[in-house]
Amino acid sequence: MHTTPRKILLAVTGISPQVVTETLYALGQQAPEHAFIPTEVHLVTTQTGKKIAMEGLLEKGHFQALLQDYPQLGQPRFDESHIHVIRDSAGQPLDDITSEEENILAANTITQLMADLTSDAQSALHVSISGGRKTMGFFVGYAFSLFARPQDQLSHVLVSSPFESQPQFFFPPAQPRTLCIDSTNVSTANARITLAAIPIVRLRHGQPQALLEGKASYSDTVAAIQESLDPPRLIIDLRSQEVICDKKQFPLPPRELAWLTWWAQLNSEGIYPTRADFLRKDELRNSFLEIYKQVRGIKDPQKFKEYLEEQEIKHGTSLFKLLQDDAPEDHKKQFDTLNSKLKKIIKEQLPIGWEKYVPKNISKAYRLPITKESITIIWPDF
Repeated sequence: MHTTPRKILLAVTGISPQVVTETLYALGQQAPEHAFIPTEVHLVTTQTGKKIAMEGLLEKGHFQALLQDYPQLGQPRFDESHIHVIRDSAGQPLDDITSEEENILAANTITQLMADLTSDAQSALHVSISGGRKTMGFFVGYAFSLFARPQDQLSHVLVSSPFESQPQFFFPPAQPRTLCIDSTNVSTANARITLAAIPIVRLRHGQPQALLEGKASYSDTVAAIQESLDPPRLIIDLRSQEVICDKKQFPLPPRELAWLTWWAQLNSEGIYPTRADFLRKDELRNSFLEIYKQVRGIKDPQKFKEYLEEQEIKHGTSLFKLLQDDAPEDHKKQFDTLNSKLKKIIKEQLPIGWEKYVPKNISKAYRLPITKESITIIWPDF
């Protein structure tokens, strides 16, 4: 049973808007404990598809006739404002999708619509890919995989012959009628409509926030996902205090830059410490502080110590306590804080694939989950 107050049916339509009423009919035939009864219906189509849907579903009354025949469907909201038309870069509606550019526009429209319809945590979405051009069905299915939450469903409606794609057939009416199809009289009592659920892999977790908010295009999202699947590459340039992760170049604050460099250096040397090692081994903490000293450009050890002490007094930062042997709680706090801040920055810059560039607990030891061959450190002239 779907308990969310807002239940949305989204259908792709082309020149056969019947897929909407056929899908609704099939949903209404499900067992009550499993039924998904929409509270609103949305279509995504072209300008031509909109005209056909307006005429067939609303003006000729087939949508309302379905609801009258099958009261278990309730009164889902559906009007012209729920028909979403694919538009060109100038905002003009497209009559059809026949070029590569128009395919991209369709993909972006579908991506933004899917983001909007899944943004409400109190909603559940049922998507039908039965209508429209094949590329539109593919884009809707792929976008569904990117955005779908546990409560969302994807389906394809199957209509028995000879009723499939017949302009005069929208659903099996409660009182059967006789239709003339291909010069043969057939009764709608013989029509069989089946809703086939389509299993998908849900990829919403870990997607860029810009995508989930509908701010990223379909093409940009696919490119980012593909890039995250390429072999990892980490370049740390201590001269410019920037890093390159998966071709994304960005600066890091000095402490986080030193922390990432330290882990990269440990990876290159095959050293994978536990957190307990960091707390009790002076040489580990000192090796991190030595890198931080280079990042700060302070050559003299005494001046560096004075700098850390000054920062401790001014800002309450606990790097100074890393020099002390008897401050395990401060060491633990600093270890966790640096990991957390580095993760936050990397994740903001690299929403997909960020996990490869932050220290990870693997079998109780921490390390960057990439090979040493993937790492390049450019040291400053120090």
